[in-house]
Amino acid sequence: MRLNEDPGAFEAFYRRHVDAVQRFVVRRVSDPHLAADLTADVFLAVLDSAHTYRAGRGSEVAWLYGIARNVVSAQHRRAARESRATGRVAGRRLMDDDDLARMEERIDAERRMRGALEAMAVLPEGERAVLELVAIDQLTVTEAAAALGIRQVTARVRLHRARRALSGVASPSAVYVEGQT
Repeated sequence: MRLNEDPGAFEAFYRRHVDAVQRFVVRRVSDPHLAADLTADVFLAVLDSAHTYRAGRGSEVAWLYGIARNVVSAQHRRAARESRATGRVAGRRLMDDDDLARMEERIDAERRMRGALEAMAVLPEGERAVLELVAIDQLTVTEAAAALGIRQVTARVRLHRARRALSGVASPSAVYVEGQT
């Protein structure tokens, strides 16, 4: 068939079969708007696949109904996926503008923290451990020393070295907690 190349041939084909396609579709869907859309989709698919029609395999009506069946089946699969997705979010509160703004702030804050953590990765293990406990986990130097099983003076020295190594590299708030020396 040369339906996709000859507008007159497509129009004649459409006029011959539109009622049959509509009946086929409305038997399978209950929404009239959806039925109209699917009927249009069937004829768009006909244009796309007209080159595949072989008269020896069956009538053009059988070929057309095969296309219509595929279009309707695809719609049912789409509707099922949407229903499952709707079911997963049902009862959950959707994000409003304030939620989105808070999320953007968190992402920005975490981006800075990820940068600080990347910078801390180059530190020797002992210095990084003290710095993480003090700057990230908000422990005092005394608490960090106890957690690591080292003397308080050793923890202070390691913290000082870590801060000095990272000065200018990471966010100051990520590597120095005010009042904790």
